[in-house]
Amino acid sequence: MKANRVHNFSAGPAALPLSVLEEIQESFLNFNNSGMSITEVSHRSKWFDDVINDAIERTKRLLKLDDNFEVLFIQGGASMQFCMIPMNFLHGNKTADYVDTGTWSTKAIKEARIQGKTVHVASSSEDKNYSYIPKDIEFTDNAVYAHITSNNTIKGTQWSNFPDTGNVPIVCDMSSDIMSRSFDPSPFGFIFAGAQKNIGPSGVCMAIIRKDMLDLVPEELPTMLKYTTFASKKSMFNTPPCFAIYTIQLVLKWLEESIGGLEKMEILNQEKARHLYDFMDSGDFYKATTEKDSRSLMNVTFRLHDEALEKHFVEEAIENDLNGLKGHSSVGGCRASIYNATTMDSVKALTDYMKHFESKNG
Repeated sequence: MKANRVHNFSAGPAALPLSVLEEIQESFLNFNNSGMSITEVSHRSKWFDDVINDAIERTKRLLKLDDNFEVLFIQGGASMQFCMIPMNFLHGNKTADYVDTGTWSTKAIKEARIQGKTVHVASSSEDKNYSYIPKDIEFTDNAVYAHITSNNTIKGTQWSNFPDTGNVPIVCDMSSDIMSRSFDPSPFGFIFAGAQKNIGPSGVCMAIIRKDMLDLVPEELPTMLKYTTFASKKSMFNTPPCFAIYTIQLVLKWLEESIGGLEKMEILNQEKARHLYDFMDSGDFYKATTEKDSRSLMNVTFRLHDEALEKHFVEEAIENDLNGLKGHSSVGGCRASIYNATTMDSVKALTDYMKHFESKNG
């Protein structure tokens, strides 16, 4: 018997493709005829070798990565990378540039400074409560890297085009929009993404590192905090989060074989976001919180014309099987996260509900 499914707009852990969940359900007790669950299979077995190697190869194909990149899976989430990145790459009197677009980039800056690293904030959108992506950015010519957050789940902003940093490698937190669109990977030295927003469940961070960045890693770091450890041992120095990696593998398979690649996924994501933003822009009952040219295709943040109604809006939405619409506690308001696995049917169900709520309360 199939369980009743709601429309899931949660920011993370977030919606996963139904076909992926069904495949997990079908194979959970007997993975690949092993007689064991995927949660029981040894990470040293051929069964799991096939899983992680397939996940790596699919990542490389989807993102068009050449042999200069390693794909790693690291525990600790994206937040662990906030300290590991400067620990591994930034030494001596060297400087790193950070663009502060709020919350996650702000945390990353803090973690670098805790270690006494030299951080140059090349630009910030704090002056307007992080409601836009900066355009006038003063990157340092000799910086070790330039750190950006491609999409801000809380503020609802996203880089539509990545900045030109010259010869300085971009280090990018793509936790909430990885695999949502195609892009040129060549300017990036390091990409990382907590899985639980767009590619899998919580418990693992996908890290994509350009091999020349590994030359920056000092030997004297603790073993489990060195990217060279994960690269040299193919993410298996210790027991990796096998179930999370297995789910990522299935999501990547879905992206490749069911969706048809990132170019097609990007078109679908643009259509979903356009439908929701166009509806909000057509009246004054709902108001997007970000500037138009910085709007996220993944996290649509908005307020109601009367803030006192927002609590009722969220509560009634749950009664109508629309979950996860409460804004982050740090900013309030409302938020609809429309990641890859969120369908257009769900987005249309949301706008239908929004019309109905407005007709009663407008």
